[in-house]
Amino acid sequence: MPSTVPSGVQSMASPTDSAWEQAEGVPSLGDPFIQKYLSGRDALVQQEKKQRSDHHFRENLSPTAQEACAIVSQIRFEEQQTLWSKDYEDSLASDHVDIFPGMMFNLAKERMEKSKLWKIVREMPKGALLHCHLEAMVDLDWVLEEAFVTEGVCVRSDAPLSSEQARLKTGFSFTYSKASAQSDVSIWSDEYARNTQVPLVAAADGFPDGGRKGFIEWIRLRTSITPEEHVKHHEGPNEVWRKFMSCFPILGSIIYYEPIFRKFIRKMCQQLLEDGTYYVDLRSAFSTHRTAGSAKKNEVEKFKASEKGKDFWGVRMIWTTVRAFDNRTVVNSMKQCIEMKIEFPELIAGYDFVGQEDLGRPLSDLSPLLFFFRKKCAESGVDIPFFFHAGETLGDGDSVDENLFDAILLEKKILIESCPVSNEVLRLCGSIMSHPLPALLARGVPCSLCNDDPTILGQGVSGMSHDFWQALQGWDNLGLEGLGSLAENSVRWASLEDYSQKEWVQSIKDGSTGKGLRAQRLKEWATRWERFCAWIVDEYGVDENTNPGE
Repeated sequence: MPSTVPSGVQSMASPTDSAWEQAEGVPSLGDPFIQKYLSGRDALVQQEKKQRSDHHFRENLSPTAQEACAIVSQIRFEEQQTLWSKDYEDSLASDHVDIFPGMMFNLAKERMEKSKLWKIVREMPKGALLHCHLEAMVDLDWVLEEAFVTEGVCVRSDAPLSSEQARLKTGFSFTYSKASAQSDVSIWSDEYARNTQVPLVAAADGFPDGGRKGFIEWIRLRTSITPEEHVKHHEGPNEVWRKFMSCFPILGSIIYYEPIFRKFIRKMCQQLLEDGTYYVDLRSAFSTHRTAGSAKKNEVEKFKASEKGKDFWGVRMIWTTVRAFDNRTVVNSMKQCIEMKIEFPELIAGYDFVGQEDLGRPLSDLSPLLFFFRKKCAESGVDIPFFFHAGETLGDGDSVDENLFDAILLEKKILIESCPVSNEVLRLCGSIMSHPLPALLARGVPCSLCNDDPTILGQGVSGMSHDFWQALQGWDNLGLEGLGSLAENSVRWASLEDYSQKEWVQSIKDGSTGKGLRAQRLKEWATRWERFCAWIVDEYGVDENTNPGE
């Protein structure tokens, strides 16, 4: 079918222009050889679309889903013209900020959450969250409220927090004490002795800049990358990674106290489910191992058995070790992982290394330990697959970039767990507009969207709506249909239960036509997807009695 002339192009040329072009010998868009060129161009575009990883999903959309996708495309276009307007840009003129859909996450977040697309994405069944870190899945306001009313919660620091500089950099954590009375010395004074436990309520109420309210804002500052820190791309990734890594010990110290941990697990599951996420792989190395493992298992099962949690599929763990650790520490962590797998076989789904790739050990250097781990797993009668961080770098051809080769050799039937907001905030791309995921999708690489560390990165809640919205509004080729494919992928590749290598490959290939739990979950997701698409048509479709031209 010959290519059509782009709308409005012919009307831009006046009769005088046409006469001049004819006189100069400039061919017109309607000339046969130009149409032949455009037809070839269209064929090339279609060839790429057939190679996309979401091609099969798009080809099999139901009529209702097709209509919903068309409606969402129209809403997206309208909001590009109206919501991201010059008026809003003028309101930020003092900050010299250009407003556009797909702009830097922390600058766009407030605007994003006022859009129709946000309401739509919030309703979407997102499937499974395959890449996130347990300590950074905390609803910070909620967990601090719990800490204030939990008996025995204290704070301590490595030195007095008596100056603004000390409060920004000094090591600080939450702790617990059974003692009825702790130090009367303020943690904010020069007289404070390092690591002395101070009751949380006393410390918060005595915060030198605004009491408890100021204390909560200070905790937020210490446990998240602020919008100001986010935009300082000229500092490179190392500085923001230092701040990023400093947040985990503080967040971990407050959630791993068992009474709070149990409530936290239920709260996290509830928030995920409310955001359309039914299953999660959590990356973590438990600091209290068996106690935390048992508590997590019990609380997840309680939630699933409740009326609120009846649609939730579950939680599994990917055990992690910091990639910069020495061999002895890594081996000890690997042994602990195997012990946990033996005791809680349904809990441990895999193994990974965490931490900044650029400053950690590459997988090639860690390879002797990886084969040691496989040997020990075989000797113990367990199978713990690898789920590696790899390619989270700006390098090209260096040892960090080459982690991708090791990941491909050591893993099979790979899905890319992509975290766009995280990659942006950690200065690995300028915004969603420069993210590599569209190129991966165009090359046929299966991918899913994940939120990584929402407490630290600025999303603020456990769900994935912010990452889904950024992808939908930022990339023209994606659309709701592409977003649906990414969500389906997350279910298709989820480690819902233990699989042998052969079972893993076959179950992914079979999808919903296969047998077993994966096929069942894919069918459940597909039902929710159709229901969601029908909701879009009912909520945002054109009224049959309304003239579309009006």
